[in-house]
Amino acid sequence: MKVSIATWNINSVRLREKTVLRFLQEEQPDILCLQEIKCQNDQFPTKAFRALGYDHIEVAGMKAYHGAATISKLPLERLPTVFCPLDHARHVSTRVVADASMGDAGDFELHNFYVPAGGDVADREVNDKFGHKLDFLEAMRVYFEERFTQGDRHQVIVGDFNIAPHENDVWSHKQLLKVVSHTPGEVAVLEDLRKSHDFTDTARLFANDDDKLYSWWSYRAKDVMASNRGRRLDHIWVSPALKPAVEAVGPDGHTIHVGARIWDKPSDHVPVVQVLDLGALSS
Repeated sequence: MKVSIATWNINSVRLREKTVLRFLQEEQPDILCLQEIKCQNDQFPTKAFRALGYDHIEVAGMKAYHGAATISKLPLERLPTVFCPLDHARHVSTRVVADASMGDAGDFELHNFYVPAGGDVADREVNDKFGHKLDFLEAMRVYFEERFTQGDRHQVIVGDFNIAPHENDVWSHKQLLKVVSHTPGEVAVLEDLRKSHDFTDTARLFANDDDKLYSWWSYRAKDVMASNRGRRLDHIWVSPALKPAVEAVGPDGHTIHVGARIWDKPSDHVPVVQVLDLGALSS
């Protein structure tokens, strides 16, 4: 069985409901993880998504800010996880039952994150927002490090991590070394998280090191695609037990839906999609 998982910082799901519906109709992912939904739980447009077959919906909403939601064609079981030190609505953790006939191989844990952006100054002593970002990432690292002492139960972590780790995940490595999202300190913290159980960054699994990969472009750009000053802030990682299931899709082995950045009323982020072939785990 193949499962397609998409992640997208939508920057207000109510403002961009039609944009999300367009993506769902055109691409038909099995699961879509949204971040920065900017609404409370009862304001989430559940009815419109269920009309397209996404019957399973888990929302962590918050008035006007932050928020995450996972919508799925496959059954979801909410997991009681806590990551944010300030108790913001910034994650949804679920267990996905993709194929009950496969037993343990047919389900996986899916963690949908909206990591704090961190403000403008990469120094927690003068910038509380940056400190919050580091503390959030540390809470993630501790959780997954402890989680994996119990074994690898097929983990997928996705979302807007607000860090572009690779030198070709930004339009200019040298010019952005002191800019929050690409500073060496943040990259090192994210790498510690990745190594907490040797997660695989699926977009970089099939890409060459010199490939420029972006999922975010600033609203300030007059001609976004002409200047192409992007950053790859949105990620899909899998645990070692799921690595054999990662399927190469698209001409470069991954799918970043760049075209969505110039749709009507776009988010500044675009969807990132990964296909997992769960059948490969039992072969």
